[in-house]
Amino acid sequence: MSLDKMDKTVIDRVIRVDHAGEYGANRIYAGQMAILGRTSVGPVIQQMWDQEKEHLTKFKELMIAHRVRPTVLLPVWNVAGFMLGAGTALLGKEGAMACTVAVEESISQHYNNQIRTLMEEDPEIYKELLQIIKNFRDDELEHHDIGLEHDAEMAPAYSVLKSVIQIGCRAAVFLSERI
Repeated sequence: MSLDKMDKTVIDRVIRVDHAGEYGANRIYAGQMAILGRTSVGPVIQQMWDQEKEHLTKFKELMIAHRVRPTVLLPVWNVAGFMLGAGTALLGKEGAMACTVAVEESISQHYNNQIRTLMEEDPEIYKELLQIIKNFRDDELEHHDIGLEHDAEMAPAYSVLKSVIQIGCRAAVFLSERI
């Protein structure tokens, strides 16, 4: 990526929030694995977590390359993510999968918004970053679908649970973009 032509404010915002989101997703899957890791759904969660680890590694690399500071909220996302993952996993595999559906749907929408923003800025300058975000968005959509295939909608109070988690996701995105 050509650093001299990029809008530093846009790059900082995109990379900071995406790093925070992938960090949070890793903590959610860690919480789910702590509760469900030795169950029949453990390998499914592990597979999704492994992809999230790759995403986080890539955003760490981008942070260094573009000299982007992380959000100051990482300690909060550390605890909140693990608690969300473990808490929903305590509802059973359906609760964990409902969490996955809610988070991955929110993040997919967030990535789509970023893709639109970067396309409006300059698709050629942001070509590499756009490809990364598109690939990761596709992984998140796959996780969303896996959650649905594993009975997410059977979770207790699924609609309420999904809505509350998505409100939290939107708040996390808003805050992580800025601080």
